[in-house]
Amino acid sequence: MAKSKANTNKNSKEKGKPFSFKLSSQQKLILGSFLAIFGVLLCISFISFFFTGDSDQSAISDFGSRETKAENWLSKSGAWLSDFFILRGFGISAFIFSGLIFLSGLYILLDSNKAKLRSHWFWGLLTIVWLSVLFGFFSNFNDTLGGTVGYEINSFLQDYLGIIGTIFLLLFVLIVFLAIKFKLTAQTFIQLFKSAKENIKGDFNQGENQDDYTIALENNLSMEAEAIKSALDISDDVIKQKEPIKSKPLKDLDLQIKAEPIEPEIEMVVAKTTEELSETDNLANKLVENFGLFDPTLELGNYQFPHLDLLKKYDSEGITINQAELEENKNKIVETLSNYSIGIASIKATIGPTVTLYEIVPNAGVRISKIKNLEDDIALSLSALGIRIIAPIPGKGTIGIEVPNKNATVVSMRSVIASKKFQNSEMQLPIALGKTISNETFVVDLVKMPHLLMAGATGQGKSVGLNAVLTSLLYKKHPAEVKFVLVDPKKVELTLFNKIERHYLAKLPDSEEAIITDNTKVINTLNSLCIEMDNRYELLKNALCRNIAEYNIKFKARKLNPNDGHQFLPYIVLVIDEFADLIMTAGKEVETPIARLAQLARAIGIHLIIATQRPSVNVITGIIKANFPARIAFRVTSKIDSRTILDGSGADQLIGRGDMLFTQGNDLIRVQCAFVDTPEIERITEFIGSQKAYPDAFLLPEYVGEESGTSLDIDISDRDKLFREAAEVIVTAQQGSASLLQRKLKLGYNRAGRLIDQLEAAGIVGPFEGSKARQVLVSDLTSLDKLLENENL
Repeated sequence: MAKSKANTNKNSKEKGKPFSFKLSSQQKLILGSFLAIFGVLLCISFISFFFTGDSDQSAISDFGSRETKAENWLSKSGAWLSDFFILRGFGISAFIFSGLIFLSGLYILLDSNKAKLRSHWFWGLLTIVWLSVLFGFFSNFNDTLGGTVGYEINSFLQDYLGIIGTIFLLLFVLIVFLAIKFKLTAQTFIQLFKSAKENIKGDFNQGENQDDYTIALENNLSMEAEAIKSALDISDDVIKQKEPIKSKPLKDLDLQIKAEPIEPEIEMVVAKTTEELSETDNLANKLVENFGLFDPTLELGNYQFPHLDLLKKYDSEGITINQAELEENKNKIVETLSNYSIGIASIKATIGPTVTLYEIVPNAGVRISKIKNLEDDIALSLSALGIRIIAPIPGKGTIGIEVPNKNATVVSMRSVIASKKFQNSEMQLPIALGKTISNETFVVDLVKMPHLLMAGATGQGKSVGLNAVLTSLLYKKHPAEVKFVLVDPKKVELTLFNKIERHYLAKLPDSEEAIITDNTKVINTLNSLCIEMDNRYELLKNALCRNIAEYNIKFKARKLNPNDGHQFLPYIVLVIDEFADLIMTAGKEVETPIARLAQLARAIGIHLIIATQRPSVNVITGIIKANFPARIAFRVTSKIDSRTILDGSGADQLIGRGDMLFTQGNDLIRVQCAFVDTPEIERITEFIGSQKAYPDAFLLPEYVGEESGTSLDIDISDRDKLFREAAEVIVTAQQGSASLLQRKLKLGYNRAGRLIDQLEAAGIVGPFEGSKARQVLVSDLTSLDKLLENENL
């Protein structure tokens, strides 16, 4: 009974104790070690994310499959953790998480004060959120800076406070953090300012106190000499030497130390010579100093570029590896080649979005042409459409066999626009076309091309390719930097871009719509572009510049006077959706100005993009091909069409749906064109069109065609005040053109055209003769004077 009573008392005492989380020493060792190691591993996976994050997206989406490999240094777990904390979480501020977890492990291992640890976590989490929101301002340039949390919070704050209100809110939170965490007050900053001011004064007074410093230093040296002398006297009785130290050398030592003056170090001043600047450069530098560089984007300073959410994100994005399909294709290739006594030393597969490249190394002694001739046999054995053999692959000692994947993946416009290669591009006119076989984003510069020719059969992706080109430029260039001239004979493909007319489009002064669908207006627009080209070359000549880039740099530095006709020159991109229709209806009237633009317009920033579904020799003539080294070929129906567009075969072996070959005058590159759908274009154009715009579209020079000839019934009293001066310019130059009057008299094109009409009515110049300059009917100034006197002028 006594024993049971004791047990009852013991149990009741145990039940009365409060629940405790106190850990034993062994548990602290285990938990602390786990947290410290986990913090280090988190940091490693985060660092790896910035090198391997893009390539690990497919591994994250297929986390359960062991066949899917991840490039992250911690494999799939590292890829998932870094994606969760950085991309979907708080951006680069997630590194603080790894530090806090590691610090927690140390606190538990060392059994330190947990109150300090709680304080670290509180301020650490606040810092994470603050930095994430701050970096959220730059999420349009890089998703990983602020992460999803930073981007969403930043967007929410901007919706209610605007950009300026959000910045000041972040500044206020920073002040609160500094005041509470580091006990800072207003007096702290005042004291720092006073200390800095006193330090600056001390530096100026240092030279004045140099003499006092020298005297004090000599006194110190004297005292040290006396101390040395005393020490030597004391030790004389202890240390036995062959020659005892005498007092005379000691006094000499004392005198020697005192006698040495400390000379201040002499600084050498190097005279700087500056190159004498011209009066124009001095004025430009003064203007830049007062007003800064000229900013062409200032008129639309609040313009916002389209954001990535306007583009669709597909669930089927990313490369999926089908090991069974790869193995099956490899076996069939090896079997087919072995049937023809062709041995293979090695084989390697590179998986792309729609095509897999099998690189084979044949045995020694096998002729390449023998493998090339087996193209149809390999296609038959693989039961695949569009087998293409590259024999050999340029730059490699291998032969390539491109085999379409059974399940092609979509290359979305969002994925190529969001890529670092495009976002960090420093090209003048970057174009993200799609992804290569190695799944790399393919970005090219339109300025380097300098013109692009696209061809392909109906429904193979030409219009989508044009939309990809235009979308790339809309995401990268400000409306002040680039203008589009859109020609759409089909009247349905490019009409969506009407919404951005006053932002990005260029048109003739008398045109109601910026997108050109009438063939007559196409001819006038092309000739107007030729006039714009001539005017720009005149500006470059007067500015002593070789190209538009140098000219705009000089203009931004305020070295070119707008009163002399100089202005900032935007790039002009001419896009023609169906070139064959124009050639059929207009012929030479279209081909001649296009050939002239293609040959001369590169330096002054006019670039051409021409697409056609019929790449025959009567459409793509020799003159056109010679000036369009950059070409894109979608799938065509015959080898003849492929040779016309690419000067070789290959386009007839593509599989369609955006599969294309790109060449810039050298090797062929197979690219899967990025897919951008009509609703995406609508969202982008609506987003841009809803913002503040210019008063009108960019106006091209007026072109007066043959059909708009002049009326000779012009009243003498209505003549322009500059009529006589214009007549003298024309007769002296013996060249009857409106552009000459524009340059010499600094006139607009409309007034110069009216003067030409008046000169024709007066019999000084001949009638309009198409693209030729008007004939001057007066031989010299004396004859001109007689002609005008007869008219009683």
